Amino acid sequence: MATAIPFDTLALARKLREEAHFAPEDAEGTARALADVMTSAELVTKEYLDSRLRELELRMTIKLGAMQAVLVAVVAALVKLL
Repeated sequence: MATAIPFDTLALARKLREEAHFAPEDAEGTARALADVMTSAELVTKEYLDSRLRELELRMTIKLGAMQAVLVAVVAALVKLL
């Protein structure tokens, strides 16, 4: 799921020139490079992450329950042997 981040490169370039005293070509290049990275970023929503975490929690609960059942069976078998 890819989502572009709205990004004003012109405003950033102006800020870099005026506040950070970048050379105009450096400010524009920096703004362009940052915009390229931000528009190609793979982003997910909070809802997507929440659903994935719930799924992971369920899988871990099932595995833990299975491990506990095996442990109880092993202990029961050991108790019968002794």
